[in-house]
Order: sequence, then structure tokens, then C-alpha cells
Amino acid sequence: MANQIIKGLTMFMIVVALAFVTAVTSAYGQSTRETAKIPFEFVVGDKNLPAGEYAVGSITASGEALRVSSTEQNQSAARLTIPISRAKAEDKGKLVFRRYANHYFLSEVWMPGETTGRQLLKSAQQKAIENEMAAVTSKSDWAKKGYEIIEVVAAVR
Repeated sequence: MANQIIKGLTMFMIVVALAFVTAVTSAYGQSTRETAKIPFEFVVGDKNLPAGEYAVGSITASGEALRVSSTEQNQSAARLTIPISRAKAEDKGKLVFRRYANHYFLSEVWMPGETTGRQLLKSAQQKAIENEMAAVTSKSDWAKKGYEIIEVVAAVR
């Protein structure tokens, strides 16, 4: 009798564990990813990534960490983010880069139809470039701003 109770409880726990794993896996599988063809070399955190097609998706459920991974090569990088918002949602997703001379840094990720996006935290390299440009004595409009915004359209897959 005691063996039957133990077997029953064991089977119940296995079923509950299996249901839990299935629910977590399906929730993870439903997370959206954007893909985009990036025509230039760029930086995510402290990692240089070559031009190519990339998938961008959340690593965590709350979206505070993003992973950028190449669909063509074995290249990827991860970075912490903070939420940012805009007044109106756009139909297309996009990746926003900041260009300093010939250095491109991924700065923001926006999903289509969303008013909240993710801004990547600046790397030490990006901060150093900004500080160096701020020290330049030239006062042209570009030198004052220090960077140019480049937007790349992304598709959700």
C-alpha cells in the first residue's frame, strides 16, 4: 500500500515537472526576435561584429538583456538594456545605431507596433569616443553632437 502511494506521488511530481518545463519552453519560444541585414561592421558592448544578417532577441523574460547573433556566422554578443518610450508606435521594427566617424554602436532596438523599446547601455569604448569628441576644439554641428543616427529596418520572425 505504501509503495503504491509513493509511486502515485512520484508519477504526480513527474507530470507536474513535465508540465512546468513544457510551459516554460513554449513561453520562451513565443518571444519575438527581429532580424536585420546590417551593411557595416558594428559594436555591441565590447564585441565587434562583422556586417551581415543578425537576429536580435531578449535573453530574459523582462527584456533587460538582449542578444545579437549572426544568422550567417558563429558570432554573437549580449548587452544590458533599459526601457525607452516614444509617443507613437511604428509599423516596422528597427535597430538604431550611433555612428562616430567609422565606428557604429548598436544603441536602440524597437519592435513593430510597440511604443516601448530597449536602449543598450553604453560601452567603455563608446564613452571614450564621446569624451574624445567632446574635447575636440571644432565647434561644427556634427562635432557638437558627436554622432550620427543610422536606422536599419528589422523584420520580426
